Amino acid sequence: MKRQKHLHNTLDMERRLGDGIRAYLPHFLSEFIMFGLKQAWAALFGGLLLCALIGTAMIWQDDWPLARYDALLIYAVSLQVFMILFKLETWSEARVIVLFHLTGTLMEIFKVHMVSWAYPGDGIMKFMDVPLFSGFMYASVGSYIARVSRIFKMRFAPYPPFWVAGLLALAIYLNFYSHHFIPDLRMGLFIASVWIFWRTRIWFCIGDNTYWMPLPLAVFLASFFLWVAENIGTQTATWVYAGRAAYAWTDITKMGSWYLLLYVSFATVSLVIRDHLVRAKQSEKL
Repeated sequence: MKRQKHLHNTLDMERRLGDGIRAYLPHFLSEFIMFGLKQAWAALFGGLLLCALIGTAMIWQDDWPLARYDALLIYAVSLQVFMILFKLETWSEARVIVLFHLTGTLMEIFKVHMVSWAYPGDGIMKFMDVPLFSGFMYASVGSYIARVSRIFKMRFAPYPPFWVAGLLALAIYLNFYSHHFIPDLRMGLFIASVWIFWRTRIWFCIGDNTYWMPLPLAVFLASFFLWVAENIGTQTATWVYAGRAAYAWTDITKMGSWYLLLYVSFATVSLVIRDHLVRAKQSEKL
């Protein structure tokens, strides 16, 4: 009952905000602004985590008793608790956070071991040279996907058989490991992702209006913003890529890695939340 009351209040707030904007701006511009605001609201966890990276990089001193990485872990855990207590995330979405933290931390340990990148700072809460807060950076992607699906009342249709999407995600995830030892298969994975999802549209609502976007296009656009977020990490010296100077921007080709990782992220979210997946073609307004 409390959860339903919270959702009702949130929807009322969004509707009042939308009505206010539409009263003063042309339809297209008001819808665009509402789209941006709702996207920012969906990315709340990741946005606040990025603010912490920037803020701690600006003020933290090496001689402080608490290491920056440890402070970031405490902050990330506190942020997660805050979002649960104030109903900003559901328990289902919290389970997504746990899954992402586990898979993300495993990848971080492997990549650091393979000297793809490193975390140069000190910290007590590090495991195999990987600060434990790093898993929350992957978890923030899962949080965004789960929240944006709920906030925009998204439907993904026609969605391919779940096992097909799952196999693609598994192949992508394994390739992040195997390409260190065998030829990189990501070009084939790019093609497979488009081939599998080229018919899938993301249907989403803004107010009383329903819109759609091809899923591969949405993933491509999201990968750009993740690439920008990644560079915030490098600019704050939170991590350093091998062979690159500290504070150097990452190559634009890193967008490709984020593009593929988003399919893994979406499949992981779908393990917990499948209400948004529609096998049939969506032809009517939601």
